[in-house]
Amino acid sequence: MNTYSKFVPNVFLAKCTEKHEKGETITVTTQYGKENESIVFNLVFERDGFYYYSIVREDGFNVQEFARNKVARYEAWGESASKKSTQYFEQSHRITEHIPLGQPILVGHHSEHRHRRDLDRSWNAMGKSVEFSNKAKSHISKAEYWERRANTINLSMPESLEFYEFELEKAKAKHEGLKNGTIEREHSFSLTYAKKELNNIENKLKLAQRLWS
Repeated sequence: MNTYSKFVPNVFLAKCTEKHEKGETITVTTQYGKENESIVFNLVFERDGFYYYSIVREDGFNVQEFARNKVARYEAWGESASKKSTQYFEQSHRITEHIPLGQPILVGHHSEHRHRRDLDRSWNAMGKSVEFSNKAKSHISKAEYWERRANTINLSMPESLEFYEFELEKAKAKHEGLKNGTIEREHSFSLTYAKKELNNIENKLKLAQRLWS
């Protein structure tokens, strides 16, 4: 049985008991028993009789599709919570619409009990309205977060090879510019940070080449 094995952050390899060819479709099983049809890319390494391959889902599901699903889910939850907030807001006003504006509770009057009960019901409904309004804001905020992630490219995707090649050229140009003075340094650590970013992208490119070249 082929299973998933974490390689680096965001990247899981297929841990296989048999050798496979690039482009071959294999079934990979999660720790929960779910099976995913996956396409083999590269043999990344061998260890203890197992073969570890870089893979992509045959159905195209990846981190971007995951993010888009999150967006749709949180948007739906946000819309539902917003509707409930409006319903409770309207209910709160309906409960007390028969009470004249500014009318105090007439203690001892036959209307006292109903007046107090309606105020409590209206207050509780308004509380629910605020509760669902806050939930709607939270869901919308999360939807916006995942929407920003919907175009993410990371090492789990073959596209990362071309992406990090492009990013490396940009990082090299920035580092060289800061070094020779054609780019103004914003602070004393600008060159240090640029070099650190350059090294980071170089390392990611090496991993991308190992996974997807």
